[in-house]
Amino acid sequence: MNIIELKNLTKTYGKSRGIKDISFSVEEGEIFGFIGPNGAGKSTTIRTMLSLIYPTSGSVTIFGKDSVKDSEEIKKEIGYLPSEVFYYDNMKVIDLLKYSASFYKKDCKKRIYELAEIMNLDLNKKIDDLSFGNKKKVGIVQGLLHEPKLIILDEPTSGLDPLMQQKFFELLKEENKKGTTILFSSHILSEVQKMCNRVAIIKEGKLIKLEKISTLKENNHKRFQFEVENQINKDYFDVQGVSNFKAEGNNISFLFRGDINTIIKKLSDIDISNILIEEPDLEEIFMHYYQKEE
Repeated sequence: MNIIELKNLTKTYGKSRGIKDISFSVEEGEIFGFIGPNGAGKSTTIRTMLSLIYPTSGSVTIFGKDSVKDSEEIKKEIGYLPSEVFYYDNMKVIDLLKYSASFYKKDCKKRIYELAEIMNLDLNKKIDDLSFGNKKKVGIVQGLLHEPKLIILDEPTSGLDPLMQQKFFELLKEENKKGTTILFSSHILSEVQKMCNRVAIIKEGKLIKLEKISTLKENNHKRFQFEVENQINKDYFDVQGVSNFKAEGNNISFLFRGDINTIIKKLSDIDISNILIEEPDLEEIFMHYYQKEE
């Protein structure tokens, strides 16, 4: 069953760029990645999905319900962490979280304390006295305190130190094990790589790729790095499937996609003193997709 379904979602803002014809679906229990550089349209898509802003055209259904008509009902079961969090400065953290909890018809007190302990958040501090990273933690606790069926995260780790990021990822995996569906938007590909099953790549307001993470990583490319005894002409590796070619003295590297035997045959005809063949990280694959689109 699809928890989220976007059909040709479009949001235009006069002359400035919005999003155009975005279509994808997120299955129940999935951790779905939504990636693209800053300004690609990730936040606009999420805000439109949540009907915080209204679509120009196209539609969104969440839990099988219309995101605009049934917005109030849908939001009871969603935990949302925006990319930037703003609060009433004068409130204590605990008062803000209790106030948030009052919107849901359930007792969230125990969960608030559990989450605050996991995220190492001081509940008695005033919002005004918190660092950017600690305000982000408040946002995380606020988004999860009512144990939502769907969690939507927009650039969730900015401001968190690496140790906190790790704790946060573990927390999300625990939620997912309980059956919670997660949409994770980020421009940091290593995060998405760690967390997600499938990924949608957005660029300049348009969806350019929808792919399984495993397919992105395994079937597409291998990274070759090797050292040759004698310098060789770049044209020697002018083979279909070779990209990102770099030669620095006797050190050569490139990405290869295709039948690996063709490149192995090429390599067997030259003197190599050292070689490394590995999966490239998504960062490289990502740039490759962008260049290909251009």
